[in-house]
Amino acid sequence: MKANDRIQPAEHIKSISEYYFSTKLAEVAKMNAEGKNVISLGVGSPDQPPSDETIEALIETAKRPDVHAYQPYTGIPELREAFARWYKKCYGVDLETEEILPLIGSKEGILHISMAFLNIGDGVLVPNPGYPTYTSVSALLRAKIIPYDLLENDNWQPDFDALEKMDLSNVKLMWVNYPNMPTGANATPELFERLVAFGKKHNIVICHDNPYSFILNDKPLSILSVEGAKDICIELNSLSKSHNMSGWRMGMLASNNEFVKWVLKAKSNIDSGQFKPMQLAAVAALSNKPEWHRSMNRLYAERRVWAEKIMDVAGCKYDKSQTGLFVWGKMNETESSSAEFVDEILQHARVFITPGFIFGSNGERYVRISLGAPTEKLKEACGRIAKYMSERNR
Repeated sequence: MKANDRIQPAEHIKSISEYYFSTKLAEVAKMNAEGKNVISLGVGSPDQPPSDETIEALIETAKRPDVHAYQPYTGIPELREAFARWYKKCYGVDLETEEILPLIGSKEGILHISMAFLNIGDGVLVPNPGYPTYTSVSALLRAKIIPYDLLENDNWQPDFDALEKMDLSNVKLMWVNYPNMPTGANATPELFERLVAFGKKHNIVICHDNPYSFILNDKPLSILSVEGAKDICIELNSLSKSHNMSGWRMGMLASNNEFVKWVLKAKSNIDSGQFKPMQLAAVAALSNKPEWHRSMNRLYAERRVWAEKIMDVAGCKYDKSQTGLFVWGKMNETESSSAEFVDEILQHARVFITPGFIFGSNGERYVRISLGAPTEKLKEACGRIAKYMSERNR
C-alpha cells in the first residue's frame, strides 16, 4: 500500500540513505537464494565464537531467576569494574567506574554522544574516508558536517596545518578512529598528543572510536593515555571485533564524569539497559586469557595472507603494515570506479568486497576486504577473482 502523498518524512530522514550494507547484503542474500553461492568479504563481523568462558557465563547466569528484570541505565557495577580493569591492563589507563558507560554496541554511542553535545547547525569534523555513521548521525541531528582529509601520503593521519586553516568557530565534535577503519592505519602516541592539544585549543570534543586495538596490532593504544585527555576526549570501545561478540552489542565509552552524565541523559531516555546475563558474560570476556587473543590473531594473520593475494590478483596495491580486521587496497588506475569494480566482481566472480566510495570521496579509488571469513573461503574467492580477471584481461 502506498503512503499518503501528503505525508512526508522528516527533513533529516530525507538527507540520509539507508546504510550501504543494509541494501547490498539484501542483494547478496537474493543472489544466494537463487543458488549463485556468493562469498561475502564485505562486512567486518568475526565468524568465530567468543571464548568458552564467555558463553558458559551467559548460559549459567541466564538460568537464574533473578536476572531477567530491567537493569541499571549505567550498566551493572561488575561490568563497569571489569571495563576499568581492562583499560588498566591493556592500555595503562586508570578509569573510575563513574567515568565508564556501557553501551549497546559502540555504534549506539555515536548517536548518544552526538545527541548530548550537538545543537542544530553545530559543526562536526568527520574523517574522509571514515565510518559512514559519523556522517549519517550528524545529518540526522542537523549538524553541519565538515569533512577533513585523510590521505595515503600522510599515512591516513589528519593534516593539522589544514585543520588550523578551517573556520573552527562553531565546531563542537571531531571524530577520529585508530587503528583506522577502513584504511588499517595505526595511531602513534604523538598523534594522540596532537589531537588532545588541538581539542583543548579550540574547545572541540575529540571522540576517538577504538574497536580495532587488538586485531593484528602489537601495541594497543588509547587516546585516554595522554595526560589531560579525559578533559576533552571521549573514547568508544567495543567487544564486537576484539572478542567475537558483534551480535551481542556490548560496547562502552569512557571520559570525564561530567561528559558521561551528559551522554547518560540521552541514553537513559532511549533504552532500558542490557540483559544482565549478557553483561555478566561480557565481564567474563574481559578476563580472557592472552592466549585466546593470540590464537585469534594467528588465525587473522593466516587469512590476511589470502586477502592480500586477492588484492594482488585484483590488481590492487596495499600497505602490509595495516592493522585491524580488513585489508584496504588501491585499485588499478584503469578501473573506472570502486562501485563499478565491486559490482563487476560480484556479478562475474560471485565475491562481494566493499567499495571505498562509501567511506567518502578519498576512498573512491580503494576497495576493502574483510578477514571475517574462513581461510578456505578466502582461498576460493581468490581463485574465482583470479579466473575472472584472467578472462577479462585477455
